[in-house]
Amino acid sequence: MKIKKIFFLLSLFIIVLVISACSSNSSSESEDKGDLTIYTAFPEEEVIQYTEKFEEETGINVKMVRLSAGEALARLKSEESNPQASVWYGGPSDTFVAGAEDGLIESYQPEEVSDLPEQFLDEEETWVPIYVGPLGFAVSEDWAEENKIQPPESWEDLLKPEFENEITLAHPSSSGTAYSVYATLAQLLGEDESIDFMKDLDKNVRQYTKSGSAPAQQAGMGETGVGIAFAHDILAAKNEGYPIEITFPEEGTGYEVGAAALVKDGPEDEKENAKEFIDWAISKEAQDLYI
Repeated sequence: MKIKKIFFLLSLFIIVLVISACSSNSSSESEDKGDLTIYTAFPEEEVIQYTEKFEEETGINVKMVRLSAGEALARLKSEESNPQASVWYGGPSDTFVAGAEDGLIESYQPEEVSDLPEQFLDEEETWVPIYVGPLGFAVSEDWAEENKIQPPESWEDLLKPEFENEITLAHPSSSGTAYSVYATLAQLLGEDESIDFMKDLDKNVRQYTKSGSAPAQQAGMGETGVGIAFAHDILAAKNEGYPIEITFPEEGTGYEVGAAALVKDGPEDEKENAKEFIDWAISKEAQDLYI
């Protein structure tokens, strides 16, 4: 009798385990909402916290490729006949305007877009604004202190001899940040004068980077004295503990309207997930995460 009883209990235990496993698998499958592929201009260490939070809230698995704004546009052009991504996330809206003109993105506007400031909205309704960021100067505190140099407080300051070989900014062939720098100077000085200014500035430039966020990171690590970047990229590096002072040019500064958009003819099985991501990108939960 004891043997029969033990056998019965073992059998019951195995049945419970099987049912439990099936239930677990079923639950796991029901929570899996598929994949989402995005191209993003956000710094990798920054965008990871955004995508992880989205995955946590939705159960959608995000596959991310980090590209500068210009690189993302070029890649979307090269993949036009067979798009590999569903969402273009982050980077200056002027690049998205170029993408829309080339037919690389398609119109999608979340219901909550009406809550956003009207001056930042896309009149053509092809992309969605997700943040606004002004241009500023990231100054290495260690470098400035060691060399007894006053941080630049104007665009003209950047031309001073003490900044020779100590300024880093992105290259316009790959970065939307660099385009914003030139567009700012063109509006402040005039087109011809801004070209002359850039020629003079080139004499003090240490490096032209591929990414718009890299100058701030390099200033933080002491690899350059001054990095020209958007304020959110400078603050991201500062929040990581790098010794950076941020200043803004007194003549005025430009800003970017960061955007997100659906990639035209992206993977069909990701389309609903892509819309959900853009909805989430302008939600309060997502906005509270942005640096």
